[in-house]
Amino acid sequence: MNTTIRKIGNSEGIIIPKEILERMGLRAGDSLEVREENGAIALVPVQADLAEQLKAARLGMEKYKVALRELAK
Repeated sequence: MNTTIRKIGNSEGIIIPKEILERMGLRAGDSLEVREENGAIALVPVQADLAEQLKAARLGMEKYKVALRELAK
């Protein structure tokens, strides 16, 4: 599949086809890491960092504190 580099404001970018985004589970607003590998450009989805994951876990544990306590018995 080919795409063209386009002018976007003062920058340049590419349009990623909808089919690829759906297969990869990506959507507008997601972050991608741009890597240069063996003369090619690779776009890799950025995983949520550990601090964000821990924050989400703490919120969930607080929300379901009573249920978790009962399950631990």
